[in-house]
Amino acid sequence: MPPKLSITLNGEPTTLPSDKLEDLLDSLNLQNKRYAVEINREIIPRSKHSTYQLSENDRIEIVEAVGGG
Repeated sequence: MPPKLSITLNGEPTTLPSDKLEDLLDSLNLQNKRYAVEINREIIPRSKHSTYQLSENDRIEIVEAVGGG
């Protein structure tokens, strides 16, 4: 069994089975949605999501864009 990674996701301590950002996003069912990812106070461009490697104790914020007016 692969080692688990401890992170904070949207303010909540979480353990992940993978260190790949793409795997985390897939598990959250964000396909076809508009969202932004911030890791340790840095916005991660969508072009880097598939190759970005998470680290122990990363602080991840995922914000979904909501339409309205």
